[in-house]
Order: sequence, then C-alpha cells, then structure tokens
Amino acid sequence: MRIVTRPDFDGIVCAVLLHEAETIDSDIYWVEPSDIQNKTAIIKTGDIIANLPYDPRCSLWFDHHVSNQPGKEVKGAFGIAPSAAGVIFHHYRQQGKFAGRFDELIAHTDMIDSADLTKEQVQFPENHPYLLLSMTIQNRGESDHAYWNKLVFMLGKQTIGSILEDPQVQDRCNGVIRENAEFSRFLHSHTTIMENISVTDFRSLDNVPSGNRFLTYSLFPDTIASVKIRYLGPDKSKVLLSIGRSIFNQGCRVNIGNLLARFGGGGHAGAGGCTLETAIAQEKIDQILDIMRANREEK
Repeated sequence: MRIVTRPDFDGIVCAVLLHEAETIDSDIYWVEPSDIQNKTAIIKTGDIIANLPYDPRCSLWFDHHVSNQPGKEVKGAFGIAPSAAGVIFHHYRQQGKFAGRFDELIAHTDMIDSADLTKEQVQFPENHPYLLLSMTIQNRGESDHAYWNKLVFMLGKQTIGSILEDPQVQDRCNGVIRENAEFSRFLHSHTTIMENISVTDFRSLDNVPSGNRFLTYSLFPDTIASVKIRYLGPDKSKVLLSIGRSIFNQGCRVNIGNLLARFGGGGHAGAGGCTLETAIAQEKIDQILDIMRANREEK
C-alpha cells in the first residue's frame, strides 16, 4: 500500500498515522490538490489518499475539506473536522489502534490546520514548538521530499523536544524565524485593502517570499479575509490564488471552499485555494473578489 498526501503539517501527520495503522510498502507519494483535480497524479489500486480530493482509483480515502465532501459512500472516512489527521486518528482508534499514542500530536495538528491560534502564537511562533515545526514544511520541489519523509519518521518515533534538537530541523526553524521577519515587510509593501479584504499580490516578484501564513491577520486586523496571488511556477502560465478568513475578525460569511470549488479549486469553509490559467486569471480574480466583498452567506 502507498500513502498519497500533500506536503503540509496535516498531510505529514496523516502519513505518521497511516504508517502506524496500515502495512505501507512504498514511498510516500507527495502531491498537491491540483494534481488530483487535474488528473495529473498517478493514482492506483492500493493507494491511500489523505488530505486531498477523492480519486476513484484509490483503495482508501480520508479527508475533511468541505469542498471535497463525497456524494456517495467511499471506503475510508470523511468528516468536517479541524484536520484530516484527526479524521484518521478517530477512525482507527475506534478499531483499537494507537493505544493512547498521538493524542498530543493530533491536538496540535487540529489547532494548526484549523488556524485556532492566538495573536501571540501568530506573532511569536518560535515560542510554540509544533507551530514552528509546521512552518518549516515548504514545497520548493523534489529537494524537500527527503525532509518531509524525515519528519514522518521522527513524529512517529520521537518527542517534539528531540525533533527540534535535530540539526536539520534547527536550521529550518532558524530560517523560518528569519523569513517571518522579512515576510512582514513584503506583506506591507504588496498588500492593498479593498474594503474589508486584504489582497496581497506577489505576481510582480520573481522570488515569492515565504512566511507565516497567519501573519496578515494580525497586520491588517480590520479585514475579515485575506487573498494572496502569485504565479505557480517560473513560466508564469498559471496563477495560484489562496484565500482565508481572518482568524481574529470573525465577520466573513463566505464559505471559501465552496466558492473556490466553482473556480476549479476547493478547501474549507474558512480557507482554500485554486489554480487559474494566467490568460483568464484576472477576470476570475475580479469575480472572486466581488463575491468576497459582498460577503453574503450561502443559502
């Protein structure tokens, strides 16, 4: 069996649990949601998909994104929950697996993936070990695969304290702290406030900065949601759009996952993303921004 998941903290913890619960005999297949949606991911019988849209070729599927809710019963488990890892955890614990293990890991995964954070956690993630570790997981290409696999192994065997003492993890954590300080400057210089929405457009940059994805909510506290726009790759043929409800200002009524599903993407009620062809991207972005600014709840 093979695990198919995405390279974020929730996906990595999903892989930790599935390695514990099932007989996994292949390397993890790391993909993004767009790879499943665009049918470019190679899915086969025996695959366990987690934290990604459903593909009928897989043998087991676990997810929690509202936009991916299946219209029929599928083998595995689905639930509107703080994390996909939590869905997996509760599914297998009902079968008597895990024996009291991973409770702390799942509690932190739920908190991080659902953005249930305080302003202090957002501004000083270095004081919160699991949160800081989650920020070291970045997708710069295949060169990162070994690091993701390493975290899966360590989170399954070691304490968070010993993980943070690993030299490679330490180096990445230090890099995150530096990047977050620089990211704040880029957010200020590339963000426009459109009524009650912050719109950060990085399309003018050749090198898109990385940083704390929650920082925008503390920098622009009067906004109810954030929109981030960037090119998906160096050829600039596609645009990646990410939207999130503010975790501090609860005024956003738009179900973002359902909204972006209409544009080929998806996500949660509070956050999601989609990929757009560059030629039509601005037209679609304008439509999405009109819906976000209208801020109407679905009926």
